[in-house]
Amino acid sequence: MTLPRIIIAGLSGGTGKTITSLGTTRAWSRKGRCIKPFKKGPDYIDAKWLALAAQNPCTNLDPYLLDNATLNALFATVSTGYEGALIEGNRGLFDGKDVTGTCSTAELARVINTPVILAMDCTKMTRTAAAVLTGMLNFEEGVHIAGVVLNRTATDRHRSILRQTIEHYTDVPVLGCLPKIKHNPIPERHMGLISNAEYEGTNSALEQVADIIEEHLDIEKMWKIASAAPNISEQPDVWDVTEKIVTGANTESKIDTPCATTMPSCPEVEPTTAPRIGYVHDDALWFYYDENLQALQHAGAQLVRLSITSDKDWPQIDALYLGGGFPETMHEAITANKKICEHVRALAENEMPIYAECGGFMFLCKALVQESATSPMAGVLPVQTKLCKRPQGLGYIDAEVIEPNPYHPLGSIIRGHEFHYSKCIVEDEQPTFGFRMSKGFGMGERLDGVIYKNVFASYTHLFALGEPHWAVNFVRAAQEYKSGKPVSAAK
Repeated sequence: MTLPRIIIAGLSGGTGKTITSLGTTRAWSRKGRCIKPFKKGPDYIDAKWLALAAQNPCTNLDPYLLDNATLNALFATVSTGYEGALIEGNRGLFDGKDVTGTCSTAELARVINTPVILAMDCTKMTRTAAAVLTGMLNFEEGVHIAGVVLNRTATDRHRSILRQTIEHYTDVPVLGCLPKIKHNPIPERHMGLISNAEYEGTNSALEQVADIIEEHLDIEKMWKIASAAPNISEQPDVWDVTEKIVTGANTESKIDTPCATTMPSCPEVEPTTAPRIGYVHDDALWFYYDENLQALQHAGAQLVRLSITSDKDWPQIDALYLGGGFPETMHEAITANKKICEHVRALAENEMPIYAECGGFMFLCKALVQESATSPMAGVLPVQTKLCKRPQGLGYIDAEVIEPNPYHPLGSIIRGHEFHYSKCIVEDEQPTFGFRMSKGFGMGERLDGVIYKNVFASYTHLFALGEPHWAVNFVRAAQEYKSGKPVSAAK
């Protein structure tokens, strides 16, 4: 398959790869190209902005959560039909989870055989930029740095010296020089970019960024670099790959989960009798990987979009999925919406399957504590959360499932990620935790995943293609609930 593509990488976080990625994606799209955007690693907000820039869905590519076979299958499957792809890296190009750079942007570049354009912050630097770039070129084999973007340049003289020295000492083409931008059109806060749901000027901001990129970078030369990328080898459909993993038919390519051969197959459900899984998607909770929702549909569920900030009555559902988000920004609306809070509490008491991640967990607690207020939440779980000034959990997690539950087989190893500024406050009643973490922070003392009846609520975010048993078990639980049967534990 022919697919023009590039990865925009940086020397570190904050070197200009996001503005370059967003601006280039929108600029190419304005020229009539149908671009498929990607974000390397676990990220919801940057991915949403990339989707808006391209006006096409964004997909996350994560070498930690997916093995290479699944990663290649995902990349090929979702790229079909597009004219080109742009992948935004994360952190520095060679930054991974260990000294060898495992799961780095460079590793992703090798796996999907994609050229890299490097964004460099050149603040108070001239000739040294060539030395840094030379080091990057010689650091690791198999990574093709095909161009460089010089960011935060000060004057024409500064830009001239930078360009001359890089062209003198390296063969890497300089694709342009971005000036220091006094006012960033894309707003930011503690968790990175502000979500588009909270910012009314989204399209205007993206247009401004595209104008900056078109003025200062050679986007047609960037397209030529993308077009020179090697053809993509034929890959199976990613949903066929994950279904084989679930049924145990392809255990050689399974991610490190010991229960591959005992996982249940996808239930055969007639569309008219398919269980209905509600998922809250509003201004409070909107962190969902599209693949997680698609996985539930592939496993046989009908999806129903809901809100916890609107008092509109919910339709009949057989299970509930609460994603992440920023409930702290909508705490007044959530607290005021007593009808929905009471409804969710009643569903939980009636033993409906409910799965919650991060912000969804915060909503299910008794209260959300902030400096200015303590806001009652749904009151399903016997704990509170408290918002802090610094991250309380950040990065990838590995966890063993230590308690029976409807979603994850007992004893299995789960991979995911966490990024939360809140912490779990346990008071009098000690909850039951489902995860014991070998990596990550969770809810404290290396534990995560509060279990209550058929509720499982954790700080951990999952990527369904990396844990394909999750969707199958979730839909099975919803089907059992719908049929009036006791919801069984995952096996």
